[in-house]
Amino acid sequence: MNKNKDSYNYLPYFAFTSLTNDMNSTSSLLSSPPETYWGQFYEISKYNVHLNVFERLWTTWYTYIQNDVLATGIMSFLMHEIIYFGRAVPWMIIDRIPWFNRYKLQNQKVPTDQEQWNCAKLVLLSHFTVELPQIWLFHPAAQYFGLATSVPFPSLLTIAYQIAIFFVVEDTWHYWSHRALHWGPLYKMIHKIHHQYSAPFGLAAEYASPIEVMVLGIGTVGSPILWCVITGDLHILTMYLWIVCRLFQAIDAHSGYDFPWSLHHFVPFWAGAQHHDIHHERFIGNYSSSFRWWDYLLDTESGPEAAKKRRERRLAKEGKKVQ
Repeated sequence: MNKNKDSYNYLPYFAFTSLTNDMNSTSSLLSSPPETYWGQFYEISKYNVHLNVFERLWTTWYTYIQNDVLATGIMSFLMHEIIYFGRAVPWMIIDRIPWFNRYKLQNQKVPTDQEQWNCAKLVLLSHFTVELPQIWLFHPAAQYFGLATSVPFPSLLTIAYQIAIFFVVEDTWHYWSHRALHWGPLYKMIHKIHHQYSAPFGLAAEYASPIEVMVLGIGTVGSPILWCVITGDLHILTMYLWIVCRLFQAIDAHSGYDFPWSLHHFVPFWAGAQHHDIHHERFIGNYSSSFRWWDYLLDTESGPEAAKKRRERRLAKEGKKVQ
């Protein structure tokens, strides 16, 4: 269990009151707390100087709302929408600047404004009807498995290595579930809608059927929950930062652009847009989300280079038989 959990309890609101209720000078404050968010932030800051500014903002939010499920639900949904559309908009702008066309993988297929709008409508519908209920239920479910919401936050090292583990676990789930969704009946019933755009763009990262959103979402949300069940050591802040990283990865992979500074040029096993764009163009292979190793190990890589390597291996094998 998270070592900070017993010190402050699992509710940040209780953390605030427990730290201040022994101070006679604040008795009136606790009986009649400030009505504004910033008023409460000021009071919390006075008596919790050991917390950094982000931890004080965090505690103030839960104290101000005074309902953890509501506070977490609002914060989670707003974070998801701001990050998703905030990351997709720059790619929409880039699509309208001709200079960037030289880096577009399928540069003859630039999405129109109407295509972008149609995509946005379905994505928003999915967010409000499929993802919002899951987000709202996340807090009580996560706390059942021991997720911490208290302060202080975990160290940067803890956050970093846990997110790295989540990337590996999610990529594994994504590979096998995505590959299964390309099986005939499942493809027609579920996955086909995501392949409506053979030249993907950032906003289309979550353009999918509700069933696909839930199935692939298991890897994103289930990986941290599984970690929490096994170790009892996970803070919701780490979960949030992981979701941010995953959204950036998914949107960038669907961006349709490969720059000289794209990550896969420096980290060879990173998938990126170049890897996923081929999947949308050819409708087969390259099933992984973040890394290339599952496609490499199981020979499901797609594209001209992968085809060339297969031919070379086949010719080499045939040559050995002749000898």
